[in-house]
Amino acid sequence: MADSGNDAILGRLAVHFKMLTKEQLVEVTAQRGRLKEPVPMEQTLLAMELISQPQLVSLLKARAQYLENQRKKAGEAATPAAQAVPVTPTQQDRVSEPSPDAASVPTNAVVADDEAVVNDDAIANDDVLGNDDALVNGGPVASDGPAAHDDAAASEEEVANDHTVANNGVASKLRVTGMASGSLLDTILRKAVTLGASDVHVHANTPILMRVHGRLQTFGEVIEPSKADAVVRSLLVDSQREVLDSAGQLDFAYEIEGVARFRCNAYRQHNGTDAILRVIPPIPPSLEQLGLPSRLAELANFNNGLVLVTGPSGCGKSSTLAALVNIVNHERRDHILTIEDPIEYVHESAGCVVNQREVLRHTESFGRALRAALREDPDIISIGELRDLETISLAITAAETGHLVFGTLHTHDTMSTIDRLIGVFQPEEQPQVRTMLSESLRAVVSQRLVPRADGEGRVPALEILMNNGAVGNLIRADKTFQLGSVLQTGGAQGMVLLDDSLAKLVAEGTVARDVAVRFATEPSKFPA
Repeated sequence: MADSGNDAILGRLAVHFKMLTKEQLVEVTAQRGRLKEPVPMEQTLLAMELISQPQLVSLLKARAQYLENQRKKAGEAATPAAQAVPVTPTQQDRVSEPSPDAASVPTNAVVADDEAVVNDDAIANDDVLGNDDALVNGGPVASDGPAAHDDAAASEEEVANDHTVANNGVASKLRVTGMASGSLLDTILRKAVTLGASDVHVHANTPILMRVHGRLQTFGEVIEPSKADAVVRSLLVDSQREVLDSAGQLDFAYEIEGVARFRCNAYRQHNGTDAILRVIPPIPPSLEQLGLPSRLAELANFNNGLVLVTGPSGCGKSSTLAALVNIVNHERRDHILTIEDPIEYVHESAGCVVNQREVLRHTESFGRALRAALREDPDIISIGELRDLETISLAITAAETGHLVFGTLHTHDTMSTIDRLIGVFQPEEQPQVRTMLSESLRAVVSQRLVPRADGEGRVPALEILMNNGAVGNLIRADKTFQLGSVLQTGGAQGMVLLDDSLAKLVAEGTVARDVAVRFATEPSKFPA
């Protein structure tokens, strides 16, 4: 039996003994094929949490028995049938002190033939392996599907600490000393979802970082630059690697099916290659889940106009936007078109037909997609970010021509949002833009995520501007600095100042006063 087939044998055994489905094995093979450096099949199966350690030991024993049988048939000298094959060490993963009499079988070949990998007829016909009981005795095996994972499979120790693996009576310690592949990163990303982290940081010469409740926490050991580069590139296809090499940065999406999507930004910096991965839940959230007031649902009732969600990076704009689109999707019978970079929340068509387009993947740019959108009969257009003159101009035009346009913008408050929308245009164009905006703007929601006093996460603080006659007049007259007074007196129409929202949270005991001061526009409103 050629050494290059040992990984295939292990995979076929896992399918034969119902530890994996054939579909899962194909996915494992595809994942390993994306790696820059080969990683043993056994390491990948553990890292993806598809089998437990006792099951791995049983698989290795079964593979040793199978190989012995093949040697006997070929007339070769056989090794002891009961011995186990140790996990082969790689540059990033080390196994200490394997059984001295264990046969070393190379397992780092990447098998590219899916049909060969999942075809277990030869395994099933090999009577030397006996029945399933021999394998079941080595670890729990589900008789009708993949085995349940160990409770500790997603723990921090799975990535950074020592494990003890029973290896035919000899204890071998498996220690992951660095990031070796995208599969190991998958384990960390699963952990991030479990912890409720919003972001995962991969930095050269730094441990993995997770942002939990707004604070960065270290996880695992320092990653060497070469390993950080390998991890980031393992998430990319060839065309994306070329963009990263040529442009120095890249936005893309990564998904672990059934767990979450991740909005990713990879970039080169002085120490090496880094990546930031924002956690995007698999199902769009509701306003209630986000802690947002139910009255925001009224923003989904407009037939046309411009609705903006604004705030600094990491304040939850994308989630709020997704919640509004989700309401439209379930309560109306329209055509929704989203333009994103990359696609974040995936919206399945419900009452509406939903089409989602990703910049560079489905279209050249936001501007080109928006120009085309006017010919694609959308009722609602959702724009991931209004980031330049062309996008802003086309968004205002679309809102004026009868479409309901949702979008996000990186601005500090509602007043600076209006100024930003107008300020990107040439001075001679601004009077006309003010007039257009005064008529097409429907609402601006500016938000912050503020740490809770009890330490249990963050809570949104909002500033909400609803367009009415007074607001429209101030926009046309270039007097946006007076919008604050309208926000103070517009409570009956759902308006609120950010500082008033913070004051309410302080009064309720949800947010500490000193924390509110850090986020306030006028800290003097929060006396000690």
